Amino acid sequence: MADYLVWECQVCNWIYDEAKGCPEEGLAAGTRWADIADDWLCPECGVGKQDFEMIAIAKSTVVEATAPLAAVSSIRQTPYQVWECQVCNWIYDEAKGCPEEGLAPGTRWADIPDDWLCPECGVGKEDFDMIAISESQPHNPTTTEAVASDSIDNDSAAWQSNDIVIIGSGLAGYNLVKKLRALDCNRKITVITADDGSFYSKPALSTGFAKNKTAQDLATSNAETMAASLNIDLYVFTKVCSIDKACQQLVLADGGLIDYQQLVLATGANPIDAGLDKSFNSHIFQINDLADYAKFRVKAATANKIMIVGAGLIGSEYANDLLQAGFNVEMVDPMAGPLASLLPEIAQSALASALQAAGATTHFGTLIKNIEKGSQHPLKLTMNNGSSTEVDLVLSAIGVRPNLALANAAGLSTNRGICVNGQLQTSDNHIYAIGDCAEVNGEVRFYLAPMNAQIATLAATLAGQASDDVNYGVMPVQVKTSLHPVSVVPAIGLNGQWQTTAQNETGVVCEFIDDHGQLRGFAATGSLVKQGQELARRCIA
Repeated sequence: MADYLVWECQVCNWIYDEAKGCPEEGLAAGTRWADIADDWLCPECGVGKQDFEMIAIAKSTVVEATAPLAAVSSIRQTPYQVWECQVCNWIYDEAKGCPEEGLAPGTRWADIPDDWLCPECGVGKEDFDMIAISESQPHNPTTTEAVASDSIDNDSAAWQSNDIVIIGSGLAGYNLVKKLRALDCNRKITVITADDGSFYSKPALSTGFAKNKTAQDLATSNAETMAASLNIDLYVFTKVCSIDKACQQLVLADGGLIDYQQLVLATGANPIDAGLDKSFNSHIFQINDLADYAKFRVKAATANKIMIVGAGLIGSEYANDLLQAGFNVEMVDPMAGPLASLLPEIAQSALASALQAAGATTHFGTLIKNIEKGSQHPLKLTMNNGSSTEVDLVLSAIGVRPNLALANAAGLSTNRGICVNGQLQTSDNHIYAIGDCAEVNGEVRFYLAPMNAQIATLAATLAGQASDDVNYGVMPVQVKTSLHPVSVVPAIGLNGQWQTTAQNETGVVCEFIDDHGQLRGFAATGSLVKQGQELARRCIA
């Protein structure tokens, strides 16, 4: 008896059972999913392997075990590796595989094609690091187990009385704890969060509709699992009202007090209000966390036409996602094209054309002037340029601003964000800030790669190890517009010119050359997006 996987087409529900194979398709009994050609198509509806999901593991016997089965059996005695994306922290565990990407449990990292891309942020294999080796056997547990494998004995005598307290349980907060534990830091850590404490990747919120992921699907670990696996004191649905710097205490909404020796603010950023008529708020949404996503998804279940306000990074990603989920999407932005603050005009046009070809109606160079009840849909939107349209819902995605409320109330130095030095230390020696709320040496960056650099520095500091100041270097922004992928190093505030160095019908490459003739930025899009990898190596920070 052996474990065989059962796969289901998500379009027509046709079933492929590895144990039975599909002889009429030339697939003998025992043929593993991973060994079926990548260009194979569903015999019922014609979609590809990417539209199948693994739905079961069954113990079955085949008369003649195939060579692929023997191959899998032979490698089970070798430890499996766990790889982590250094941009978005997505985890690939060889033992578990990634069935939704067509990677069966037991698929080795070395056997994944070199042109494979991270399903969350789109970077290549070179941006992954091996983070663990396990003796696991191929199976399909939840991601929770991968997190739990790094747990520390809570009763260890190594625990010390000095506390680290982190406010915020987003990627910045939780990943800081993970890094601390990876550094064998046994200090007591307390995490306080206003939400339910679930662990999820925020970038996945803008790809969830196309993948048909509910909020529950996106949450890979619940609060109980996070608390146990990371050995932290976790306070969920808890609001911090103020920081008493003199006493090194937090004052909670229920009147409780929590002492800290070192405090980390990982309070994130809040959506910018689009200034729309609030009397229509029942049809206007913003998505900044898992709860927001859940609310919008419920409302979108009965919607068809959605207007996205904002064509920056967030708005473009949501447009891409909703288009692929079958919605009728419109976009409005005062700029001349999508990602206008990041891309040169020719790259903006290439992305806009791809979104339009997929069905998007774009209103660039204008804003929503008025909202009223529609005749065919709930909302009628009139633009500054006189055009109008009717939609079911509005998704406001014009950007975010660092959450400074606690920092300002505590008298910490703030500007655009919470001002910190290269060690992430605020104007108070006992308080640090990290992630979207932090302004490092005058610079606020909302992307994942800068956050990871911050985590590396701060974790070392809190663990009592020597650490260099945060150094961002060249960090391309990977925009998850799969209809027309974008990799860009913006050239904001630099003197120089954009030059188009490559172009075809489905992609463009532009380089920003400064006044000294040096490559200081680039944009690679569409079918040419992978050229960004070489440009990133050449680019000067």
